[in-house]
Amino acid sequence: MYIPQPPKTKAETLAYLEPRGTSVSDALLEQAREAGPYLTYLALFSYEARRDGTLKRPPSQGVTQIADDTGASLAMVVSNLENFSFSGELARDIFQSIAVQDLLFDNILAEAKRLGDVKDIHFDFENLPADQRQAYNNFLRRAVEKFHAQGYTVSTALAPKTSASERGPWTAAHDYKAHGEIVDFVLLMTYEWGYSAGPPMAVSPLPEVEAVVKYAISEMPASKIMLGQNLYGYDWTLPFVQGGPYAEALSPQRAIEIAKRYNAAIQFDGRAQAPFFEYYDEQGRAHMVWFEDARSIQAKFNLIKQYNLRGIGYWKLGLPFPQNWVLIGANFDVVKK
Repeated sequence: MYIPQPPKTKAETLAYLEPRGTSVSDALLEQAREAGPYLTYLALFSYEARRDGTLKRPPSQGVTQIADDTGASLAMVVSNLENFSFSGELARDIFQSIAVQDLLFDNILAEAKRLGDVKDIHFDFENLPADQRQAYNNFLRRAVEKFHAQGYTVSTALAPKTSASERGPWTAAHDYKAHGEIVDFVLLMTYEWGYSAGPPMAVSPLPEVEAVVKYAISEMPASKIMLGQNLYGYDWTLPFVQGGPYAEALSPQRAIEIAKRYNAAIQFDGRAQAPFFEYYDEQGRAHMVWFEDARSIQAKFNLIKQYNLRGIGYWKLGLPFPQNWVLIGANFDVVKK
């Protein structure tokens, strides 16, 4: 008996690639090669903008070749990271100087041409002062004018929020309506509800993610929105104490291995649409693990289809989750540039 498969929809996909140290590890390159056939964009994280308009490059050895081999296009991620933290004051210095912006844009263009096969310039400016909201919008207008003229698209990463009135340090300067008008597409960072320094919970619980999507589509076309998705989970040691040890990030594969090792029953939270389990380690300490599996990812894919979103973007490659790429192939025809 033949059971017809539902028709696949077109989607754009992006995955951040964050090399650590002075080179791209073989393991990270292997992850990029596995994911590449399922990606529209391989996003190199990150080119750190400097206060004088120069750029600090991340390692990129082997990345361009993998993009070529797998048909993925490169996205250059430009951030306001400084000394491993997002610096609002660094961003302010850039936003307040046209001369610095012009030099920064020229340096970005030079690097894009050096890399080759770059299609998108992706700005990930976070932790911005609230009074820099309009300055960031103006910066993006100038960036779009510059990069469109050279054949590049421009995109941004947006902190998750559910109303225009939110004034938190991570959300106040991210103007959803303006970004929807200015840039080619945005990536909603719809993850980290459960995070390393916080109490145990799902990293991207479906109701919270959907609330952000509903707000976003009230401010911009759905066709400009990429849903953000984590490729990892966390292992918390209990009891959770604020300010205590951080939870350990782990891959979905590693989570399953831990559950098997300690004979822990994996449960599924129907509200969050995410798997979790508890176990005791050799020292008798209790642990809680929240992670992702095929069911939780499918729930997000269904959300993309329901709201006709542009696609999905992943933070980040490096923690194995092979089921995800199989599911992309089953759900979507990935757009290649």
